[in-house]
Amino acid sequence: MLQVKNISFRYKEEPVLKNIDFSVNVGEHLSIIGESGSGKSTLLKLLYGEFDLNEGEIFWNGKQILGPAYNLVVGYDFMKYVAQEFDLMPFTTVAENVGEFLSNFYPEEKQNRVKELLEVVELSPLANAKVKLLSGGQKQRVALARAIAKQPEIILLDEPFSHIDNFKKQSLRRSLFKYLKEKNITCIVATHDKDDAMSFSDNMMVIHNNEIIANNAPQQIFDNPGTPLIASFFGEFNVIESFGIVYAHQLKVVDKSDLKATVKQSYYKGNYYLIEAELNGENILFEDDSLLREGAEVFLTIEK
Repeated sequence: MLQVKNISFRYKEEPVLKNIDFSVNVGEHLSIIGESGSGKSTLLKLLYGEFDLNEGEIFWNGKQILGPAYNLVVGYDFMKYVAQEFDLMPFTTVAENVGEFLSNFYPEEKQNRVKELLEVVELSPLANAKVKLLSGGQKQRVALARAIAKQPEIILLDEPFSHIDNFKKQSLRRSLFKYLKEKNITCIVATHDKDDAMSFSDNMMVIHNNEIIANNAPQQIFDNPGTPLIASFFGEFNVIESFGIVYAHQLKVVDKSDLKATVKQSYYKGNYYLIEAELNGENILFEDDSLLREGAEVFLTIEK
């Protein structure tokens, strides 16, 4: 188990994290979300032992995680950290990068392991390509494969798919997180992308103003966002008097209701239209199957 006990951290006099307290069981997947500058990346670095804590303690399975004041070499063998800057060997091949830390005593076993990992990150066709010739997204996938090569007990991922285009992102996300679950590897992800968190996390943690403001199962946080900040992570939403936070998909067009809106704009979204409208002098957003013309009056109901 990872235990984070009431930690605080600041750069010089500026507080970055305050009273952060949580735990993650072995094999669980935790997503950390929050605005840019909220401290997500700093928290991962503290978990890795890259910085010294100002207050509190961190333990992994009873072993205390300590910073550079106590360790000449940052990090621990049982833990891997994949940052947004990749630490790769540019003049060697993809396969050589992935297998760098695997034992050479059993070459056939090493070769099979590298092959398996390249399949996980969907880079098998590029096994013999030089890393310096890869795109940013391909390099990110090499970094991910390299991090899981020796099957760590816990992996820390900072925006792990930020450089990867949508053509590959969806299938790669499923493949990687499925692999981590199968191997019982604890995973902590700092992300801005709800798709990294919603379908794959056991828990989501929201950091705002240096503190944890929510920590629960994704469905619980989605169903009860509590604040506009949290709701904004999941998509378009409204704050409607007497009803509070209402997601765009929860507003439905009906024949008659007390909520009468005037359409201002329709945005095509593929399998639906996002409709911008005016309700009681305020802009709102809702979803509908049809293109609604500007100026049309519609009645809405809320289905939560």
